Amino acid sequence: MSGAGFLLLVFIHDMVQKKHAILRNFPLVGHLRYLLEKIGPELRQYWVANDKEEMPFTRAERSWVYATSKKQNNNFGFGSSELMYDTGYPILKHSAFPTRDKYDAHGNLLTSSMPCAKLIGAAHNRKNSYRPESIVNISAMSFGSLGKNAVAALNLGAKEAHCYHNTGEGGISPYHKLGGDLVWQIGTGYFGARDAEGKFSMEVFKQAIENNPTVKMIEIKLSQGAKPGKGGILPKDKITEEISKIRGIPRDRDCISPNSHSEFTNVSELVEFIESLADISGLPVGIKSAVGESKFWEELATQMKATNQGPDFITIDGGEGGTGAAPLAFADHVSLPFKIGFKRVYTIFKNHDLINDITWIGSSKLGFPDRAVVAFAMGCDLINIARESMLSIGCIQAQQCHTGHCPSGVATHNAWLIRGVDVPTKSKRAAQFLKGLRKEILQLT
Repeated sequence: MSGAGFLLLVFIHDMVQKKHAILRNFPLVGHLRYLLEKIGPELRQYWVANDKEEMPFTRAERSWVYATSKKQNNNFGFGSSELMYDTGYPILKHSAFPTRDKYDAHGNLLTSSMPCAKLIGAAHNRKNSYRPESIVNISAMSFGSLGKNAVAALNLGAKEAHCYHNTGEGGISPYHKLGGDLVWQIGTGYFGARDAEGKFSMEVFKQAIENNPTVKMIEIKLSQGAKPGKGGILPKDKITEEISKIRGIPRDRDCISPNSHSEFTNVSELVEFIESLADISGLPVGIKSAVGESKFWEELATQMKATNQGPDFITIDGGEGGTGAAPLAFADHVSLPFKIGFKRVYTIFKNHDLINDITWIGSSKLGFPDRAVVAFAMGCDLINIARESMLSIGCIQAQQCHTGHCPSGVATHNAWLIRGVDVPTKSKRAAQFLKGLRKEILQLT
């Protein structure tokens, strides 16, 4: 068929089809509209938006992460381009006599590993209390949401940087078992701790703990900032045979975790569940949650004060937090942003004289020195970072996480794309980013 004949067929098809109004009204040329719509994000990212416009991370922020992860020059020239008089803009008051920096024989700045100030679980007499070696750690991202090479690179990076790696709610995969300390996150799907019917099984949980000595803490996921009130979503396009076996789920449909837990429905049952996991495992057990109504937190603090039972740590996830897939309305309008939400919860527990019994973990775009320092000043003992960690191993913020076609190979299971994430190289960059972030936090404080 000649080119003209092909175009004629497309023209006729566009004229008679009823699905797309633009093509029906503007045959042939209407396809340009859909092409431009498809490549619009890329055009804006590279040609239109300035260094401070893009969201969720600006080009300047991404450049800082990339340079830090590669141990390149991460400085910026000519002074700040921020609007310092804007409401809420953070200013750190410097000392007239700062502590002198210390350097090794090669001129490299000496930095501390910066361990957590608290022994997590000690207040509740957990058998295997845990003190993280780093105040900066890798947040929850499951194998499923991320590809195997990305998970492996992050775990090896965590090992080298002496920080922990949160598994996400998808269970413990082989790629989590490369030596980095783990926080096993258990969500509403109970992946890795469920029976054949999908219900939580204490026996399966106990066996998993025995088989995975690198698990140092258990985190019960109540909600996350990007989609509180919704369960986890793993599109079927990202469910490989391996993931299907690890999670015990079918491949012909999206994996939807329920929006609430079946093991507890109120504060008393939640505390009972926490204590049962802690008794069986001997490990610290905490919760992760976005912040909405305050009633839940008041009830939890009251019960903890009365019984000396409950979570050993609380991870507060702000509404600006990330996700692989979420409804737009939930991502934009449900749950409080980090600073507001954390302050409300922290104040409630402070009023009950409980803040020293709990380790406080902040999460939501805190992977930059200035934001991290603000979080620590507000009361955080640790911070967890996810998307910034993804950037350090090659993520370009294409925002295709939900499609299964991440071009950098980080959030996909496409065999060709995954090969772009070279594990030895990317694990080194993840470690260098975590160390570089800690270094600048130390310099600011």
